[in-house]
Amino acid sequence: MTIYSNMLPFFALSILLCAGYLAYTYRGLRRSIFAGAAVGAVAGAVGPMLVMTPLNACTFEPEQDNIDYWFGVMLFGLGAFVLALAAQWISKYLLDKEGRSSLATDTTAGAFQANPLTPFLLLLPTIVILVIFLYYPLIETFRLSTLLVRLGAPRTAPRCVSNFTTYLEPDGFTMTALALVIGFFALGFVYRFLVRRDQYAFMQSFIMIAMFVMIAMFFDRVLEEDYRLVMFNTFFIAAAIVVGGLVLGLAIAYLAYQPIAGANLYRTLLIWPYAISPAISGIIFFVIFDPVSGIANHIIELFGGEGLEWIKDPWLARGTIIAASIWKTLGYNILFYIAGLQTVPKDLLEAAQIDGASPWQRFRNVVIPALSPITFFLIVTNITYAFFNIFGTIDFMTRGGPVGATSVSIYEIVQLGIRQKDLGRAAAQSLVLFVLVIGVTWFQFRTSGRRVTYGA
Repeated sequence: MTIYSNMLPFFALSILLCAGYLAYTYRGLRRSIFAGAAVGAVAGAVGPMLVMTPLNACTFEPEQDNIDYWFGVMLFGLGAFVLALAAQWISKYLLDKEGRSSLATDTTAGAFQANPLTPFLLLLPTIVILVIFLYYPLIETFRLSTLLVRLGAPRTAPRCVSNFTTYLEPDGFTMTALALVIGFFALGFVYRFLVRRDQYAFMQSFIMIAMFVMIAMFFDRVLEEDYRLVMFNTFFIAAAIVVGGLVLGLAIAYLAYQPIAGANLYRTLLIWPYAISPAISGIIFFVIFDPVSGIANHIIELFGGEGLEWIKDPWLARGTIIAASIWKTLGYNILFYIAGLQTVPKDLLEAAQIDGASPWQRFRNVVIPALSPITFFLIVTNITYAFFNIFGTIDFMTRGGPVGATSVSIYEIVQLGIRQKDLGRAAAQSLVLFVLVIGVTWFQFRTSGRRVTYGA
């Protein structure tokens, strides 16, 4: 990797910050702060190089655009941050005496004792499959995202990070304001390690506000206009699918769980939509909402109303995509909620009824908390579906229209990579979507995951 002169100040800052961060960690572990500073300094030097080496530090070349340069600075800092966190986790795992002693003394009768290499040999088939079908494609996608690649063309050309920055159009004022917000967020994060945890609580709300302001500014003032619409569609449609699908699924499952004649047949009929593909659900709902011959407009006209332009109006088109996707996932949600309702403790419901709780109070205070593990699992799986699996529904219903109102990120990726044959930009967008889904899932685990209760 080429080391440019404009990289040296960032290396110095990265080494200094990571050294201080790991020194603080080692002090909490009652270890030498100098050893922690040394580990942090190595992480601060190696982390950016792990990110910059595949790019050959092209973002720091003198002839690069301003936006490419600052995008490289962001990647530089991200590499240092991730490796510093990894070094902190490994240090705590290896040096925490209490954790190690508890593991050493916690023995269970019948525990499997074998050579340390045995677990890795047993996991070898899984590791091979993951490397071939997950890790290698991920690395190849990253490689393609830095190239000018046309589908079917034998030659490629390097593009550094232009496939990413082509979707960014920030102005000077926006970047300054964004830098101030990021700085405030970073100061709040550092403040967390300088005070006791109970004193840090009042800073959490300010840090969350700063984070949401930063995200809002990025989407509103930094993203290119067309791509901003794609991101809005992606998050809006995904949120509506997840919330609507879970609420409706729980409501129907709760009704279907009641003791009625023919309950098993009734529940089976509710679940069957999950067996069809997203493309078929798109075709079904296109037949229903087609403005010319659709069933929905015929029903409206029977009652004296005027037919709606379901597919041609932007908001109605989004609504039809959401409705088709909720209907597609409804059976899956109902299936898990019915299974979860069977685990709700009957004695708690009877005790609440004896105490005078109304049906709604029993549902809100007993049933919903008891279903929190199922709900948490369904949130994660519905998020995955809403971000990745609705291409077929959109392609058969609206083809991303009207005027891009239903073009979400996964649809845009397929359009770029397959139909426009621009594999480089499609790979870049797929990595952006991958990072976004990881971020949303991480946020879900950090917030809702803590409120999940297992057992009665």
